[in-house]
Amino acid sequence: MATRSALITGASYGVGSAIAMALAKDGFDVAISATRADHLARTVAELEPLGKRVLPIVLDLRSTTSINTAISEVVATLGGIDVLVNNAATSVRKRAIDLTPAEWNAVINVNVTGTFFLTQQVGRHLIERACPGSIINIASVHGILGVAERCAYGVSKAAIIQMTRMLAVEWAENAIRVNAVAPGRLLTESPSRATTAQDQHYMDAMLKRIPLHRFATVDEVAAAVSYLAGTNAESITGQTLVLDGGLTVA
Repeated sequence: MATRSALITGASYGVGSAIAMALAKDGFDVAISATRADHLARTVAELEPLGKRVLPIVLDLRSTTSINTAISEVVATLGGIDVLVNNAATSVRKRAIDLTPAEWNAVINVNVTGTFFLTQQVGRHLIERACPGSIINIASVHGILGVAERCAYGVSKAAIIQMTRMLAVEWAENAIRVNAVAPGRLLTESPSRATTAQDQHYMDAMLKRIPLHRFATVDEVAAAVSYLAGTNAESITGQTLVLDGGLTVA
């Protein structure tokens, strides 16, 4: 059986890095992306002992040229793309009434527009190869719940959840499955959460809202992606798997 290949965006740390590790352990060759090549050095070093091919690539989701170049590089080096994990995203924490057009566009252009056109290119690749594939979008409970000071991010993640449904229906005839994973608060090194992670009052208040009274880990998100990318999930498409300790149903 030929080795399958996966492309994971936003793989320099945290969730993206953990997903790359999980898929490499599952036997995938992995292409990992970030906006700067040097940001991927640590992930590459962690992946290399697993014995799979590792391709670090520069990818800026704000540029269709960058998207096309990245796809061509992955296909030329790894022979194809079987799994795409859309993890890269950006955010701004600000009251909705104070958001500027530039701040809004900065979030939507990466999280929605860029993610869509990267997914479109991978979809074309899979359809042209007439091979089954799996696309997994990293969404968020912010795309399901109302949250203060996260308007642009929440809207972008709601769009990703709906994009997941739309593409799952449209590409089912091509044996391309499209699913999403929506984490709640994570124990992660994400720079966007560095400030709140140091605020014990804030963290305690968050925990009280979660029925299981625990945050998810990046490895749990990676395990969910691994499952959705694998053969045991071949009947699953158009779904969003929520990892939030019960927050969205409480």
